[in-house]
Amino acid sequence: MQKMLILGASGLVGRALIHEFSDDFDQYGTYFSSLTSLPKDKQFQLEVQQLEKLKEIISTIKPDIVISCLRGEFDQQFKFHKELAIELQNKSSRVYYFSTTNVFDGDSSRSHTETDIPIAESDYGKFKIGCENMLKEILDERVMIIRIPAIWGKDSPRWKLIKESIKNNKVIDVYSNLVCNNLLDVLLAKQLRFIIENHLKGIFHLGSVDMMTHGQFYEQIISKLASEKNILRYRLYQDKVDTYYFRLTSNRDDIPSSLQSTNQGIMSYLLD
Repeated sequence: MQKMLILGASGLVGRALIHEFSDDFDQYGTYFSSLTSLPKDKQFQLEVQQLEKLKEIISTIKPDIVISCLRGEFDQQFKFHKELAIELQNKSSRVYYFSTTNVFDGDSSRSHTETDIPIAESDYGKFKIGCENMLKEILDERVMIIRIPAIWGKDSPRWKLIKESIKNNKVIDVYSNLVCNNLLDVLLAKQLRFIIENHLKGIFHLGSVDMMTHGQFYEQIISKLASEKNILRYRLYQDKVDTYYFRLTSNRDDIPSSLQSTNQGIMSYLLD
């Protein structure tokens, strides 16, 4: 059985990955403050600045697959991932690195595919581009870049915010002219399983395949949860009436349609 190390296993995505891969991999995980559901001897408290401890964990486990869904201060994360790559450079381990739509936040004039060159304005986007490039430089084809949009789940902060806002009649700001896509934590885990099991390589853009604005997504969810509530405050992105895009699209054809999602499908799952 292959060994899988999930860095950031206690987060929303990490928890979904543990559940999805529990029967088929020898799983290990790291956490910052909250314990994971893994056995006690298979989880490690780890902070991004603890590089020596990271090296010890890698040396002890000798993972076949490393998945990084870490969060933390950008400079420390970069150093952490560089140390990870150096440790794995002469090994056969494969790394799956979660990146973000923000690598394209410097150009919101259109949606972006895997072959587009990233351009970012935000510090977050620039950091993610730097990490992607560094990992590819050191690990070459043994690193897979998984770019993801807003992640939703029944235990996600976004979903909790909506329900709390409805309960407390608290306003949620949304953009009426920003086209986004979304993804469920459970579907992301299934998509990653397919990518891993089929040894797919390169860059992957995952997310809902249909188009919907940020405001429309929230509007449709809230209309089904509490139709009498009027808690959305519509804003214009960039204070202009033009349509902007914060959306990943894919020009790959190796992820089956059964593993693709629509915004309506995401809403149906959350509301079930």
